Amino acid sequence: MTQAFYVYASYGFAALVTIAVTAWTWVDGRARRRELAALEAGGIRRRSARPKDSVGDGE
Repeated sequence: MTQAFYVYASYGFAALVTIAVTAWTWVDGRARRRELAALEAGGIRRRSARPKDSVGDGE
């Protein structure tokens, strides 16, 4: 085995891990968006989406 084998193998492994983490993040983000849409459809709202006329907003 040559030194080039180890270099190419390590680059390949790093690329595989990078692709796997990117794919995992993308799939998980889609799942969270679906969950959020289901919650909002059920009437549950995010605290950051308060109406502008809410009491105690500092204005």
